[in-house]
Amino acid sequence: MAKVLIIGAGGVGNVVVKKCAQEKAVFTDILLASRTKEKCDAIAKDINHPSITTAKVDADQSSEVAALIKDFQPDIVINVALPYQDLAIMDACLETGVNYLDTANYEPPEEAKFEYKWQWAYQQRYQEAGIMAVLGCGFDPGVTGVFTAHALKHHFDEIHYLDIVDCNAGSHGHPFATNFNPEINIREITQKGKYYENNQWVEIDPFSIHRSVDYPEIGLKDSYVLYHEELESLVKNIPTIKRARFWMTFSQEYLTHLRVLQNVGLTSIEPIEYEGKQIVPLNFLKAVLPIPSSLGENYQGQTSIGCHIRGLKDGKQRTFYIYNNCDHAESYKEVGAQAISYTTGVPAMLGALLMVTGEWQGKGVFNVEQLNPDPFLEKLGKYGLPWHQLIDETPIFE
Repeated sequence: MAKVLIIGAGGVGNVVVKKCAQEKAVFTDILLASRTKEKCDAIAKDINHPSITTAKVDADQSSEVAALIKDFQPDIVINVALPYQDLAIMDACLETGVNYLDTANYEPPEEAKFEYKWQWAYQQRYQEAGIMAVLGCGFDPGVTGVFTAHALKHHFDEIHYLDIVDCNAGSHGHPFATNFNPEINIREITQKGKYYENNQWVEIDPFSIHRSVDYPEIGLKDSYVLYHEELESLVKNIPTIKRARFWMTFSQEYLTHLRVLQNVGLTSIEPIEYEGKQIVPLNFLKAVLPIPSSLGENYQGQTSIGCHIRGLKDGKQRTFYIYNNCDHAESYKEVGAQAISYTTGVPAMLGALLMVTGEWQGKGVFNVEQLNPDPFLEKLGKYGLPWHQLIDETPIFE
């Protein structure tokens, strides 16, 4: 029996609270909080749970979050707000002695820079407080780290090559839209790409490395190397890795729209003056694009996310592929969300469940690959994300 505070009422927050509500015996009390309480109320209205409440909170203000925690007394805080707000929420959890979980690492508002250093710096303070923080427990990051930990525990003595592949083969009917917060999404994909090889990071221009990747039940899709935060933690925690890359699919139509938006300056995060006011162009673009949570109703097709892994087992070369496919329409039917939100929200709920039931325990700050993958993967399919693995059956991902 646990009380859970969920901060963030976007597409992912909607999934997290609805999946928590399905486990009434574990999450006996749920508080959903956001800057806009009306969003929380709209989500809560759809939920069958004996004890769910909503609240307004500015997650930029650690003092507001701490006051809410002190009032509600949760056992865990699930942070599905903006990455800029991670540190304020971690500070509030530290002040109040409450466990913490998020789905994306911190980045400063003024710079598109994904690094774990700011959150890893909490390690000693969380240890001394006797509380646990689990970072990046969505799908990627999140399940991809659990997949890799599972591979190392059960199928490899050493992992040498890791290629994380992320495909969205769905269609939402809009000429251009992002599947999660447009501001975060566009910052992520327009920054320099980066991959890890031979103990160093190799920086590349955005979309400069691409190849056609064959995704299960989907087929061949153009996929591009970009930087994703789980690479940083995975190469740190699995030091035998010689190369780690992250690939994501983009349609040519999407890339054309993105280039035009970049060329006219609408993806910039540098403030400009407009009618006597300072505005950030990307914030304006976010305001005119479709809200990601609105995409679900007409979304068709699947996502496919997985890990191609090569390494050694008993002195012999081995290939391994582990993945999940998720259907947009089925996700919407269950929780009123498209598959991008679903694949992020389900793992967040599951990670929190493992923490409050004691299957994931520890003091300090952890990435998911540092924790036992077995209970997570035993339950992942039950909560809507079945996974599949192929051992020594797949072509080597060069």
